Amino acid sequence: MRRSAFRLLFHSHMLVFQLSAAACVTPADTALERLTESRRLAADLLVQLTKDADAANRAVMADTDDAATAGAREAGQAAATIEKDMQALRPALQQLGYTAEGQRLDEFARRFMEYQSLDRNILDLAVENTNLKAQRISFGPASQAADAYRDALKALTPSSPAETWHVEALVATAVASIEAIQVLQAPHIAEADDAAMTGMEKRMADAEAAARKALQSLAPVVAATARPHLAEATTVLDRFMKLNAELVALSRRNSDVRSLALSLGQKRMLTAACEESLQALQDALAKRGLGGTR
Repeated sequence: MRRSAFRLLFHSHMLVFQLSAAACVTPADTALERLTESRRLAADLLVQLTKDADAANRAVMADTDDAATAGAREAGQAAATIEKDMQALRPALQQLGYTAEGQRLDEFARRFMEYQSLDRNILDLAVENTNLKAQRISFGPASQAADAYRDALKALTPSSPAETWHVEALVATAVASIEAIQVLQAPHIAEADDAAMTGMEKRMADAEAAARKALQSLAPVVAATARPHLAEATTVLDRFMKLNAELVALSRRNSDVRSLALSLGQKRMLTAACEESLQALQDALAKRGLGGTR
C-alpha cells in the first residue's frame, strides 16, 4: 500500500516538473528561435544562389565534356538547396506574422523560377559543347584528312613532260581549295550570326567544287602509275568533306556561343534581380526583434 502511494506521489512530482519545464519555453523564446532560423535560411539562400551561378558559369566556360557536366550537376544541387530553403522559410515567416518579408520571399521565388528556366537552357547548351566538338574535328581528323589529301596529290606524276606544268597547276588549285575550307572553319565555329555562317558555307561549297573539278581534270594528264594516288586523293577528299559537314552542323548548333551569350546577358540581369530580392529580405529580417513579432 505504501509502495503504491509512493509511486503515485513520485509520478505527481514528475508531472509538475514537466509542466514547469514546458512553461519555461515562452512564446518569446519560440519567436526568437524562428527569427534566428529565418535569418539563417535567408542568408543561405544568397549563398546557394551564388554557388548556383558560379557552377553554371564553370559549365559554360568548361573546355571538356566532363567539366561541363560537373558544373551543371553542382548548379543543380545548389538549386535544389534553394528550393528546400524556401520551403522551410515560408512557414516560419507565416508563423511570425512577417507579411512584408513573406512578400519579399514570394518575389524572389518568382524571379528564381525565371532564373531556373533560363539556367536549364544555358546548362543544356553548355553540356552539348558543340563548338568545342567542332573545333576538335577541325584540329583533329579534318586536319589529318587534309594532310593525307595533300600527300596523295604531291605523289602525282604527269603522263608526259609536256603535262608537268598542267599537273602542277591543277594540284595547286586542288590543295588551295581545301586550305580555303580549313581557313573558314575556325571563323564559322566562332560565328553567332546565321547569315554570316551561311555565307561561309557558300564559300566552302565553291571551294569543294573547285577541288573536285581539279581532280577530274587531273585524270587524263597523270601517269597511269599515279592513278592510285589520284583515287586516294578523291577518297580522302570525300572523308574531309564529310567531316566538314559534321563540323558545320555542330557549329550551327552553336551551343557554346549561345550559352555564353545568355550567361553574359539575360542571366546576369536575372541573377542581379534575385540577389536584390534576397538582400531586401535579409535587411528586413535584420531589423526585426522580439518587439516586431506577433
